[in-house]
Amino acid sequence: MNASLNEKLRTVKWGEYRIGDLFERIKTNKLPYKADELPERRQGQYVLPCLTSSFNNQGLNYYAPREGATVLRHVISIPSNSDVYRAYYQSREFTVLSDAYAIQWKANDIITANQYLFIVMCINKVTDLPIYSYKNKLGGWNVVKNKHIKLPQNSNGIDFGFMDSFIAELEAERVAELSAYLKVTGLDNYELSQDEERALAEYEKTTFKTYRLTDIFNVKNTYNILSRDIVENSGTVPYLCSSTENNAVSTYISYDEKYLEKGNCIFIGGKTFSVSYQEKDFYSNDSHNLALYLKNSNAKTKKIQLYLATCIYKSLAHKYSWGDSVSNSKIQTDELSMPKKDGKPDYKAMELLISAIQKLIIKDVVSYTNGYFEAAGKYR
Repeated sequence: MNASLNEKLRTVKWGEYRIGDLFERIKTNKLPYKADELPERRQGQYVLPCLTSSFNNQGLNYYAPREGATVLRHVISIPSNSDVYRAYYQSREFTVLSDAYAIQWKANDIITANQYLFIVMCINKVTDLPIYSYKNKLGGWNVVKNKHIKLPQNSNGIDFGFMDSFIAELEAERVAELSAYLKVTGLDNYELSQDEERALAEYEKTTFKTYRLTDIFNVKNTYNILSRDIVENSGTVPYLCSSTENNAVSTYISYDEKYLEKGNCIFIGGKTFSVSYQEKDFYSNDSHNLALYLKNSNAKTKKIQLYLATCIYKSLAHKYSWGDSVSNSKIQTDELSMPKKDGKPDYKAMELLISAIQKLIIKDVVSYTNGYFEAAGKYR
């Protein structure tokens, strides 16, 4: 965040407000489904995103039929039974499935998306704290409604105009940084090669085979560096935890190098089964975490391992939970499904597919940044 925005936050007048005086919990119909009974993608009548306590994808990881569901939009969601109590502004339609709830602005006047986004940040200042976890729960709405947040204010009360302008300026700054990054790195070149086009077109015809995971990877437990023993933001080496957010990076630290784990591997958060590719060397917060090193040295590219991380998650995530977590001994007999060619893992197909998907995503990002600048009258 630039100095101008920091200065605005420092100089604005702040007032303290009870959350329950500003928001009310929305009553929703109880749905007759369990999460594992619902698809993770839209299909048929299953088109409405469902909110759970997950902090993946803002808690929206399953789809339910619209029939009988309470359809919500333009509200804030908060988990009630989670490791992370992060509130999110939900701009699109969804419904509540379990272990979470939604709140809406109580006053008759309708607040804007930018105002909701600003208030969400303020709510997370009192709910999304390291002291709260699955074992030390924050509590539900009866607890949250009595917490107080600070909001900008003027002589008329809450300063909604400040919120709008601050979020708009913050967005403009981030879009400008993104546009510059794409140009410097060359990622704004998103034209698909013939091989990449073919990989996308023929993916539905891909043949998969099941392989024992230990035939593909060498598996080791990571070292155990407790959070109480580190100093946050004290260095440049990633300190990993079992979170699915921020690629499992909790902070960056300086620490004893004898506990350093080699990068260019797939990292599994042992207690939550979060799976990520780690390009750089790192430190780990728990010896239950696993580092998987690809045996085929010719296939140890970032794109291939990004594909393999998804294979591992899709093949094994259903097996493991907080109460029955993965371990080095358990994973020795696990299997994963991978594309094959001539009976062997088809690493070339994996790399081409990830390359094509990356370019398609970059194309959308470039279109967004160009559209933003055009709308703002800044497009050149």
